[in-house]
Amino acid sequence: MSTPEIRVGPRGRGTHRDIGSALAAAPAGAEILIAPGEYEESLRLERRVVLRPENGAGTVVIRARAGAALTVAAPGCLLRGLVLRGADPAEPVVRVEDAAGLTLDACELERGRVDVAGSAKASGNARNALLTLADPLDVDLADPTCGGVLLLSRTRLRGARHAALVLDGDARARAEDTVVETIDGVGVLLTGHAVLVADRLRVRETSGSALRVCADARLLARDTTLDGAGRNGVLVEERGEVHLDDCRLRKVGRSGVQAEHEARVHLTDCRITDAGGSAVAVAGAAQLLAHGCRIVAPAANGIVALGEAEVTVTASLVAGTGFTAVHLGENARARFGDCRLDGSDEHGFAVVGSAYAEIVDTTVAGATMCGVHVVDEARVAMRATRVEGGETGVRLRSSAESELRECVVSGQRRTGVEVGSDAIATLSATRIAETGSAGVSVDSGARLRMDGGGVFAVGGSGLVVGRGAEPTVRGIRVDGTGKNGILFGEGARGVIEHSDLSGCAYPALHIGRDAEPRFVGCRVFDCAQDVGFAEGARPVFEECVSVRVAAPSLASLSQGSSRAPHEPAAPAGAGVAAAGGAPLPAVPASVDLAELGEAPPPSETLDDLLAELAELVGLDGVKRDVGGMVKLMQTVRRRQEAGLPAPPLSRHLVFAGNPGTGKTTIARLYGRLLKALGLLERGHLVEVDRSSLVGEYVGHTGPKTTESFNRARGGVLFIDEAYALVPAGVANDFGGEAVATLVKLMEDHRDEVVVIVAGYPGEMERFIASNPGLSSRFTRSLLFDDYSADDLVRIVEHHAGRHRYELSVPARKALGELFVAMPRGAQFGNGRTARQVFQQMTERQAMRMAEIDAPDERQLVVLDEMDLPRPAGSS
Repeated sequence: MSTPEIRVGPRGRGTHRDIGSALAAAPAGAEILIAPGEYEESLRLERRVVLRPENGAGTVVIRARAGAALTVAAPGCLLRGLVLRGADPAEPVVRVEDAAGLTLDACELERGRVDVAGSAKASGNARNALLTLADPLDVDLADPTCGGVLLLSRTRLRGARHAALVLDGDARARAEDTVVETIDGVGVLLTGHAVLVADRLRVRETSGSALRVCADARLLARDTTLDGAGRNGVLVEERGEVHLDDCRLRKVGRSGVQAEHEARVHLTDCRITDAGGSAVAVAGAAQLLAHGCRIVAPAANGIVALGEAEVTVTASLVAGTGFTAVHLGENARARFGDCRLDGSDEHGFAVVGSAYAEIVDTTVAGATMCGVHVVDEARVAMRATRVEGGETGVRLRSSAESELRECVVSGQRRTGVEVGSDAIATLSATRIAETGSAGVSVDSGARLRMDGGGVFAVGGSGLVVGRGAEPTVRGIRVDGTGKNGILFGEGARGVIEHSDLSGCAYPALHIGRDAEPRFVGCRVFDCAQDVGFAEGARPVFEECVSVRVAAPSLASLSQGSSRAPHEPAAPAGAGVAAAGGAPLPAVPASVDLAELGEAPPPSETLDDLLAELAELVGLDGVKRDVGGMVKLMQTVRRRQEAGLPAPPLSRHLVFAGNPGTGKTTIARLYGRLLKALGLLERGHLVEVDRSSLVGEYVGHTGPKTTESFNRARGGVLFIDEAYALVPAGVANDFGGEAVATLVKLMEDHRDEVVVIVAGYPGEMERFIASNPGLSSRFTRSLLFDDYSADDLVRIVEHHAGRHRYELSVPARKALGELFVAMPRGAQFGNGRTARQVFQQMTERQAMRMAEIDAPDERQLVVLDEMDLPRPAGSS
């Protein structure tokens, strides 16, 4: 039986003049052919029909007089090649009623949304559609148990307000090769138990989220692109479920994917790039499964999970994040396997609150701060994972136990693994290498178990143990350290068993004042000195030996098992005399304050502190300014004591200068001066930077800034690189909240804390101008000029004197020439460079002394011209 054809046009016998009359006359299954033109009608399809233009797609426009241009009340209807325009972009242009069905093929819909209705009570089949299908993208749109059904093919929706496509109840839809664009609101909204299956869908330029899935709705999208959403790429709420396969989300205003409540999100082979917020944000009890995904250049986190969220990510890349690459907070749980995190502006992983992360066979590279940062009661379990670069490799500051097994931590600017105060950590078969400072540091009260693995080629000491810490270490190797192999600080304890140390520039073992470590079956190879003691040290040695050591002591110390408490100890770095009585080479003090922290300053007089200020190398203008401020504050103090009102005085300061020009030194001394004047209770210094003040999610920054400020109560809060709080050209950054919080705290506690902000001169001017509260509180700036070559020579001489070295006349002359010729670029560190040169000189001198059979005392203390480091590029 042939399909009846009904024609619509302005002329012709048997031709209807409008579409409405043709529909009224059409039997079920009829095909209505429409002549070119614009038809101002609102149509209702009561029977299964086909509507198409007689002369091809785009030649027929149906414009609604009011309400929807098309309402579908029958199943199986088809529109092909038509243009439909709504009367109001906030109203439907097409409405598919419950149990009705419509296919839109090669159509264009403008000024209005498409509504697909369904029953509020979904059937069991519709409710569980995604859970029962072998192929989740194979949804039967002809299922009679569901509500309205829509098929979009080669169709374009644009110009709607609030939403472009809305599926409600148990409605179902499939979209193939369809474009949704220029929407003042959400691109696609699914609610109730609705299901949308999309292949090659394109959603672009929406002011709201591109896709929003609520209630119990389900979305399955393959080869789909979401571009330029004003809010989220995909927002999943309540119990919604989303599967994205080979999809691309680009340049969204907020999160690429955001899942809340009990939502479930599955991402496979997806790419999320240039998100304005976090690429993926998961909160509440939501679940995320991601495999084979690439997350690149989000302005905030790559992945952030909070609440009770559960995250599993495998074979994926997170790169170039503006905040921490992966942030896990509250009670979130996550597993990462075979992933790479590359180049975050903050941490690689940050695990805070009570969160937990399992990290397996993953690489964390190029984080600006820590590769892995764990605090509060959070914990991590890392296995076969590499942490490369960053300031610190793995920082564990949590009271819950974390574990590193078969991991590699290398190339950090400072410490490889830092175990903070009262933290608990286990390192098994883990290798730490090529760090700028210590390999592993263990702070006061921390508990570390280290079994196997080792520390190699680090710039500082291999293992640094602070006061009150008691590590248990077994079977490790420590080789090629720039300082000590293992350093026990003042009062530290612990057990080191069956471990080997070799090639250490300072004494392989250094035992600090009152430290009581125990060494069992340890060996020292190829070092100038095996053991150095501080006064009151009481180590125990059992079956320990030295091999190819210039002046071995371990064998004799092991025979007696321990040093008697009353026995005088050699000074730190001086080592122990050899069996024949020959002195060992002098070695610089084996640890600096950065490795072990510093004790609070004792009571000091103003005269002593001013004398200390005067003795500092260079800084003439700064010293004059500080001296003048001291005189002013003395007058203020005297007026207060006389019962007179104090003149207006701001004690807060801006320190403007390049790195290494003594800003931190002067800040510390300034606090002590104010304490001596009675203007501060403690005078201590708390040094922070952006990472200490700025949080990683909404509501985190204020408490974080307040905590840092409170630690400085009674002293000085020193904010290094303060301009980083207001990055140039970046809007909606949490740093602004930190500045606002800081300004309020400075006002509320104006007599309790002195704030010093420091950084490059030009950047500091921009920082102060960024907030009126800053410019009114920071009215005095101190300019720290770069050190001259002569100043740098004097700094080297100062370090030499502290460590009982002397510079020969030729060395002093050559040193001045070295500093004059040294490029003053971005890598130049002023006083820091001078300290590095001194360290290099002591290392080169130690190598020379190792080639002399019996150096005399003069040879041991003189640094000569030949000990200077060679300029870059020299042979």
